[in-house]
Amino acid sequence: MTSFATRKLAAGAALAAFSLMVVLSVAPPPSASHAAVFRAYEKSHAQKLTVSSAIAVSDITRDKYSATPATETYVNRGTNFDWATLVLIDGKWPVTQTNVAVITRWMRQENGPNNWWNRNNPLNNGYGSGGMAGTGTYANLQIAAEKAAENLHTNPGFAPIANAFASGASADVIQHAIFASPWSTSHYANGAHWSMTPVPSFKAPASAW
Repeated sequence: MTSFATRKLAAGAALAAFSLMVVLSVAPPPSASHAAVFRAYEKSHAQKLTVSSAIAVSDITRDKYSATPATETYVNRGTNFDWATLVLIDGKWPVTQTNVAVITRWMRQENGPNNWWNRNNPLNNGYGSGGMAGTGTYANLQIAAEKAAENLHTNPGFAPIANAFASGASADVIQHAIFASPWSTSHYANGAHWSMTPVPSFKAPASAW
C-alpha cells in the first residue's frame, strides 16, 4: 500500500471518529413535561360556552334554617323563664311553653317570683346543695339548674314528673305529678296552695349566675 493510500485511510478513520464524537457529545432535547403537554393540548382544544340572552334569570329560594340558643343566651337574659328553660335543657326534656310555665309556677311556690333566685336555689332543691330540707345553696344558678334536672332523673319518687315533662303532658298532669311526689312534704296541699295565674318575669342579678 502506498503512503498516499495509507494517509487517505488514516484521514478517513479520523474523520469517522470525529463525527462519532460530535454525535455523542450533543445531548438529545429534553422531553416535554406533563404540564407542558396539557397546556399545549388545552390551547389547541379550547372551548367556548355561549349562553342565550333569551334565558330568564330567576331567584333561587333557599331552605330555611334555625339555630338553638346556647346556654349563654339564657344566662345573659337571666329571667326565671330562662332558668326554667335551662332545667329542661339539662334534663333533655322538650322546651315547650307548657313545661316552662309549670316550672316557673313551681319556682313561685318555693321562693316567690320576685326573689326566685334566693340562695341560688329556685326550687329549694336539697340534692347537692348541702341542705336536705331544701335550704341549701348552690354556687350559681347554672349549677342549680343542672342539679334540679339531675334530681328529677335520679330519685325514683320524681320519675312521674320527669316522664310527664318528657311526654309533653298537659300542665295539669305535670302539676299533679309534682303534688304527689316527695318534693314537698306538704304536697302543696294537693294543689290547693298552687297558683295558676300567669307568672311575671323577673331577672336575677348577674352575680347569681
